[in-house]
Amino acid sequence: MTTLTLIDETGTRTGVPLAAASIISKPRHPLTSRAVYAAAHVVPKAWADNLPGAPAEIDWDQTLAFRHHVWSWGLGVADAMDTAQRNMGLDAAATRELISRSAAEAASVGGRLVVGVNTDHVDEEHISLDEVIDAYKEQLHLTEDAGAGVVLMASRHLARAARTADDYRRVYREVLQAAGSPVILHWLGTAFDPSLAGYFGSADIDVASSTLLQVIEYNRERVAGVKMSLLDAGAEIAVRERLPESARMFTGDDFHYVGLIEGDERGHSDALLGAFAALAPHASAAVQALDAGDTARYRDLLGPTEALSQQIFAAPTYYYKTGVAFLSWLNGHQSAFSMVGGLHAARSLPHLSEIVRLANACGALERPELAAARWQSLLTLNGIEPAEVTIEADLAEALA
Repeated sequence: MTTLTLIDETGTRTGVPLAAASIISKPRHPLTSRAVYAAAHVVPKAWADNLPGAPAEIDWDQTLAFRHHVWSWGLGVADAMDTAQRNMGLDAAATRELISRSAAEAASVGGRLVVGVNTDHVDEEHISLDEVIDAYKEQLHLTEDAGAGVVLMASRHLARAARTADDYRRVYREVLQAAGSPVILHWLGTAFDPSLAGYFGSADIDVASSTLLQVIEYNRERVAGVKMSLLDAGAEIAVRERLPESARMFTGDDFHYVGLIEGDERGHSDALLGAFAALAPHASAAVQALDAGDTARYRDLLGPTEALSQQIFAAPTYYYKTGVAFLSWLNGHQSAFSMVGGLHAARSLPHLSEIVRLANACGALERPELAAARWQSLLTLNGIEPAEVTIEADLAEALA
C-alpha cells in the first residue's frame, strides 16, 4: 500500500493511503448539454531562463500535447487566456505563436478552440481610448486570421483609460463591429487581476453588470456569450437571467461551478474554466452524465472536485496557475514542474500538499503511482523524508 506524505504549515508530516484514480471513460459522442472549455496552461522548456521578466521559452511539444489531452475528453480549449499566464510571463511574441500553433492543432483534429484577445502587446502603460480600440483590433484580426474563435478579454489599458461607462460602451461597440463572427466577452474580477478594479465603469457589481448587459444588448449579433470570473455566484446568476437568448453565460467561477453548470429551472451556465484544465476527465464525465439526464451522477463526479479547485484558486487567486501546472506534472502531462517566469515557486509546499490531499481524495490523480513518486521527489528535494505511518488493516483492505 503506497502512502502519500503530507506536510502542513508547521512542518508536521502525516501520511494518507494513495487512492485509486476515478474510473472514467472518454466520450463516444460530442458533449451536447453544456458547452465546456478548459483554459489551458503553457509548459516552458525546463532548461530555459524561466525568470521573472524573461521572454517565454515554450516547450511546444508538451504544451500542444496537453491541448490534445483536453480535446480527447470532448472539451474545448480556451487558449492564450490568463491560465496561459497572460500578463504574468507570457510575452506578446509567445502569445502570437501560441495562438497560431493551437489553431493549427485544433484544425487538425476538429477540436473546439477559442483564444484570448487583449491589448497587452502594447508596451506603453497608458494609452488613449482610440489606441485601446486599435490594439484590440490588431489582436482580433490576428486571431481570426489564424482560424480561432475569440474571447475578448478585459484590458488593463482600457481600465486605466476609461473614465465612464460610456467609454466602455464605445470601445466594445467599435471593437465588436470589427469582429468577423460572434465573440465571447470576458469580465475578469480583481481576485484574478487587481488592476481591473472598476471594470465596466463602476466598482458596484450591479451597476457594472448593467453596463455589460447594455454592451451585449447593443451588439447582439456580435456577442456569443460572456464569461464571468468574479467568484460571485449570485452576480453571475443575476446577469445570466437577463441575457438575451442569443448569448450564453460561461461560468468562470472556479469556486461554485458545480451548481452553476447544473443550473435550475431558470437556466444554467456553460463553462470556461481554468479548473477544468486540471480536471478534464472529471469535467467530461460529469457533462456526459448530464447528457444522459443523470444529475445524481453529475454531482457525484464533479461535486468532490470543487474543494480541490477552491484550494488551487485560494488567495492570492492569481497564483492559481501554479496549481494547474503542478497537477499537470503530477499527472504526467509535462516532464518538469516548471513555469514561465518562475511562477512554479509562487505556492508553498504546504499549499501544494493540500492540493495533493484533495486530488487524491476525489480521484483526480490520473496516474496515482506516478503522482506519488513525483510528489515525494519534490519533498525529498526540499529535505522532507517520507512520513512513517501504519495503515490500519481494514482501511488498507478497503483501499486495495
